[in-house]
Amino acid sequence: MEQAPPFAELAAATNFSFLRGASHAADMVLRAGALGMAGIGIADRNTVAGVVRAWAAVKRGHEEGPLPPSFRLAVGSRLVFADETHDIIAYPATRRAWGRLTRLLTVGNRRAIKGECTLYWADLQAHITDIAGEMLLIAMDGDAAFLGALQKLAPDSVWRA
Repeated sequence: MEQAPPFAELAAATNFSFLRGASHAADMVLRAGALGMAGIGIADRNTVAGVVRAWAAVKRGHEEGPLPPSFRLAVGSRLVFADETHDIIAYPATRRAWGRLTRLLTVGNRRAIKGECTLYWADLQAHITDIAGEMLLIAMDGDAAFLGALQKLAPDSVWRA
């Protein structure tokens, strides 16, 4: 019998995605490991709040044994826009890209009331130019025109879910 290829869920939302995710980041990481997944991607809605707890769980899991050394964690954010732009999951691959993502989220947080984040397509355009290849973008929906615009904005960085 052939062994199944490694699997990692890349669109997991924790309890920091209010009314969309229910589990704690640490519980999700440990459960993914118990299920034999190769890893998990934590991408909460317009926040990176679950990241610290997820990393702590991975570190603890590697040290104490429940997670195999090969288990990987991807951290980012599911960008949800106010102008009907389709959701995009952003996973920064470099420190510079991480800085761009957090600045983008800060812009959205400053323009909204506490606990909310209001982002627009123009915000994304302003914050991810010149970092092609440094941030993986996963388009969660969209037609060919949207995917083309996203690919033009971030060449070699776009995947479609």
